[in-house]
Amino acid sequence: MSVVGVVLAAGPGSRFGGAIKQLAPFRGRPLVTWPVAALRDGGVDDVVVVLGAHAAEVAPVLDVPHVVAEDWADGVSASLRRGIAAAARRGADAVVVVLGDQPLLSGAAVAKLLDARDPDTAIAVRATYDGVPGHPALIESTMFTAIAELRGDTGARELLRGAAFVICDGLGSPADADTPDMLALLAT
Repeated sequence: MSVVGVVLAAGPGSRFGGAIKQLAPFRGRPLVTWPVAALRDGGVDDVVVVLGAHAAEVAPVLDVPHVVAEDWADGVSASLRRGIAAAARRGADAVVVVLGDQPLLSGAAVAKLLDARDPDTAIAVRATYDGVPGHPALIESTMFTAIAELRGDTGARELLRGAAFVICDGLGSPADADTPDMLALLAT
């Protein structure tokens, strides 16, 4: 069974002060490379990054395949649909979804989700931190068709109400860097 990591990094980063957020330096590397590393460290079989607003600028820093969500301005659902479709073409039985601006995600959290995976009993597995669901989120292929129907600036949260939860306290952080100040805070 194949599990593909999907990094959602298509947005314009409108709160990032005009800079391309995906390329913002974090501990010596572009921000978008950190969640890619967490997926690899966690043991997914393949990784694909979904780009959009700044695809031409971001693609050269990636060492994994990428796809472009041409309709990225329609919201996160467009990126999620594009990532799921790319993973399905790669033969995915499940995906692990992370956001491209989460530099402190850990491979240990990804591995914990993979270990908890049971496609016979759960449609998804979600990490929780201090009791709050977050990323990474593992989604079984049985949900791919429903995700393809999503529209607007919404993710799969409503579809994943039947997800199993895995406590990932102490295994990195799901915090995202929406602004330069938030990124600086995460770097400390």
